[in-house]
Amino acid sequence: MAEIKYKLRKDDLVEVIAGKDKGKKGKIIQINATKGRVMVTGVNMVKKAMKKRKQTDRGGIVEIEAAFAISNVMMVCPKCGPVRLGYKIDGDKKVRVCRKCGGAL
Repeated sequence: MAEIKYKLRKDDLVEVIAGKDKGKKGKIIQINATKGRVMVTGVNMVKKAMKKRKQTDRGGIVEIEAAFAISNVMMVCPKCGPVRLGYKIDGDKKVRVCRKCGGAL
């Protein structure tokens, strides 16, 4: 499978636009570009049985974030809300901008 380049990056504030957690906001924890999946804090929580590894670790059932399709999230602009991203060439730098207001993100 070919690795696709996405405009989203780790630590970007995004909003879920589809699925069971529609409307929730969070920061991106991890992006898997080859599978087209993303993990967002506090979104798509699933229960997982964890084995006790050490004396200090707790075993049992824990809730963790699970990956979901990157197409189900949109970047959040501070002025506009969820928006699509574009690029502008600023001198010798390539800057991500909001498609609605044109502000740098």
